[in-house]
Amino acid sequence: MVNLKDIVKQVTSEYAGEALNGYTYMTQSDDGSVFTVAGVGSVQGKHVANISLFVRIVGDKVVIERDQNDKPLVDALIQAGVSREQIILAYAGESVPETA
Repeated sequence: MVNLKDIVKQVTSEYAGEALNGYTYMTQSDDGSVFTVAGVGSVQGKHVANISLFVRIVGDKVVIERDQNDKPLVDALIQAGVSREQIILAYAGESVPETA
């Protein structure tokens, strides 16, 4: 059985790769509960770096802290089988559970 961390890791990794004028990289915490997609590249001849995606797993919930992608992560996660009730859009003001 595939667990929530595996699904989030797989779906998030699909946001990494070659990008317009640069490249994006997926990173994750040692315990596999935090994932980011960071990009580096150039815009109008200047070097830029950005975090386009920041997602955490808190208990049985997926907390999306930041998402600046054309295809929202929430849609990709639902497509992968995660229920909308398990997804919290923190960037949109949805309530985030307390963490230790």
